[in-house]
Amino acid sequence: MANGKQVIVIGGGVVGLASAWWLLEAGLRVTLLERSPTVGTAASYRNGGQLSYRYVSPLADVGVPKKVMEWLFEKDGPLRFRPEADYRQWRWIARFLKNCNAETNARITAKLLQLGELSRQSLTQLELKLPLSKFNWRNAGKLVVYRSEEAFKAALDKPGVDQNRAVLWGADTARIEPALAHVASKLAGGIFNPGEAVADCYAFCLALEKRIYAHPRFERCMHTAARHIFVDRGRVSAIETDAGWITADHYVLAAGIQSRDLAATANLDLPMYPLKGYSLTAPIGGEHVPPNISVTDFERKTLYARIGNELRIAAMVDLVGENKRIDRRRIASMSRMARETMPDAADYDKAEAWAGLRPATPNGAPIIGPTPYPNLWLNVGHGGLGFTFACGSASLLATLMRGKEPPFELDFLAYKA
Repeated sequence: MANGKQVIVIGGGVVGLASAWWLLEAGLRVTLLERSPTVGTAASYRNGGQLSYRYVSPLADVGVPKKVMEWLFEKDGPLRFRPEADYRQWRWIARFLKNCNAETNARITAKLLQLGELSRQSLTQLELKLPLSKFNWRNAGKLVVYRSEEAFKAALDKPGVDQNRAVLWGADTARIEPALAHVASKLAGGIFNPGEAVADCYAFCLALEKRIYAHPRFERCMHTAARHIFVDRGRVSAIETDAGWITADHYVLAAGIQSRDLAATANLDLPMYPLKGYSLTAPIGGEHVPPNISVTDFERKTLYARIGNELRIAAMVDLVGENKRIDRRRIASMSRMARETMPDAADYDKAEAWAGLRPATPNGAPIIGPTPYPNLWLNVGHGGLGFTFACGSASLLATLMRGKEPPFELDFLAYKA
């Protein structure tokens, strides 16, 4: 693709903004299309804040179907399911279950590790233009703790693990992370991975937005909703929006779960489903003992990350369609688990609740690159790893759109009709 070509990036979340930046740096002219008045206010707003480049194993794995049945009957279980009269829900579940085997999980994990490493390198490059301090980036490391001996042993025996990890037993977890002192004696153990980071995704979006707006090749940001992709003679000819028709040489779809319906207007089937997740953001005072390390409670699927002067707690997977309403029972459950796990970490009475829809594929791998239409491109389906993969997937997209060879085979990352 020649320099100076015009590209419309649809989506102003962390993936869309990163895509816009890397395309600008690649020599293209960019218009950003975001339906909300402010960027980064959907799934990017108050996510877990973890940049887990090495902890990228997809949810679909051997043994997960059995665990799902157990979670559905647990009071504070990480999964909730509401059946819908929507074939896309049932098809996604069927495909997810098909991917729940050790071989597929291992192959996709290997691909996601490549994308994670590219993302880490890409963020380092971006640091030259966007200081890490602008979004509370911190090299915290990641500690995954296990409550059961069975889960801990399975993690230790998993092939292809990071050789830099440190294995901790029971009470040793509190020595590396004092915030766990209250529950350390009840833990089977933990695995610590250095080099993982935490940051404020929304602050990253706002800071990157400023850099994009100041870029000499950036044309404009249109705060309007895309409604329809029109195709003529095998190419995308225009996008219908609430503000009228817009055209460009190329188009990038990076609008989270909304990408699914928009792609359907061009007869493209994106195998995505919204996994509703929740977070609590609690202020940290001088009297509190917050975690310095990013912590994942494996069995409870709960993340704890100190971001600036706040504690971010993220958890839950609700398969309830595109319902973004905050379920107060789920929030109460999260608050109860946080108080039990880290009772002195933050002021939970002042915690603010949030819910967002994570656009997930059945196998856990995002979809990046070309479509059957030569001027329509995808950067979608990142699930709960949108912040982690944003810079790497944007860099990969820019490479592909310039007609260059990618740094690794796309394989699971490519769109398949």
